[in-house]
Amino acid sequence: MRRIGLPVAVISAAAAIGTLVGVYPALVPASASRSSIVTYDEPLSGCAVTDGDTIRCGDERIRLLGIDTPELPGHCRRGRDCVTGDPYAATASLEAALTGSLTINRVGEDRYGRTLARVAGTKGDLSCWQLARGHAVYKPKWDDGMRVARTCPGSIP
Repeated sequence: MRRIGLPVAVISAAAAIGTLVGVYPALVPASASRSSIVTYDEPLSGCAVTDGDTIRCGDERIRLLGIDTPELPGHCRRGRDCVTGDPYAATASLEAALTGSLTINRVGEDRYGRTLARVAGTKGDLSCWQLARGHAVYKPKWDDGMRVARTCPGSIP
């Protein structure tokens, strides 16, 4: 059996650990949050906020994956368990995060024809942004593939 040199052993160990815990956060300064460095493959432009968990980009309505926010007045149908909180604050929070270049990772479509997706901008993943600021509730049943849970685990109670 050959001896592996120290640099090779260190790199191999780092790769193994990186696989288990994610090397990506280790390469980021401690002052940066993981959600602030997330980007997705497709660029997105011309977007405006509809409410705390929905944006419109041109003709496409996009529902942020894995979260629910308080409904604007008149939007919580009878019999539905709607999230409590300030819908105007949730909307304003999302507007504050809709800055810079946006990218999207489309996951599917909901029953209302909206695109279900993860969206990121200069403030990071928008679902994570809303969760971290207390303007959204995490919904595991709505998190296809646990994508949001993996992206911002520290924001999910």
